[in-house]
Amino acid sequence: MTFDQQLNSFGVVPFSHGSLLPMLTEYRRPNDKIASMLAKGDIVQLRRGLYILGPARRTGSISLPLVANLLSGPSYVSLDFALSWHGLIPEGVLEVSSVTTRRAFVYDTPLGRFSYTRLPLLFYRVGVLQTQNIDGTAFLMATPEKALCDKVALTRNLPVFSIADMQTFLIEDLRLDTTLLQTMDLSIINECAAASFKQRQMRLLLKALETMQ
Repeated sequence: MTFDQQLNSFGVVPFSHGSLLPMLTEYRRPNDKIASMLAKGDIVQLRRGLYILGPARRTGSISLPLVANLLSGPSYVSLDFALSWHGLIPEGVLEVSSVTTRRAFVYDTPLGRFSYTRLPLLFYRVGVLQTQNIDGTAFLMATPEKALCDKVALTRNLPVFSIADMQTFLIEDLRLDTTLLQTMDLSIINECAAASFKQRQMRLLLKALETMQ
């Protein structure tokens, strides 16, 4: 297999610096070759040590949630991007929002902005779904219920003190699809409420959704 064939075999999946090195054993200074590929646009740097093929070499669509998982981990896609993905909010969302157990961070990349917000582990691990792309690759994303819990838990200074307040936030502020709210799996909301993080808000969310079902 030629070098070009090996390089193109990455397809639309991000790859690491370490994955490139075995292809460059004939070069005395492999990092110079990598710098040359970056300059020519054969590869694009997403962050230090992580790359994706340049546009001219790609043969398919990039999975932004997969990129988000690989940019920083452990993490899964959630919040506004996941709410839009699941059809809960009407707007398309450009920033790919994720949650993580590590510190909050934002990456501005040639593919767009990727943000990461920290959650405590017990709350983080509830309601995560593995979704498969057409090419067989998979990524981690919040279920609709968990994306909503994350949104409520991470909204700063949320002025919600009653069931009515919570319903107003869900329907008027977030503009969530009420039909989908009526079909939510409340067991996931209940797990979040038991995870010792923003319990008051989680219990109000659970009660607000119970009255809608």
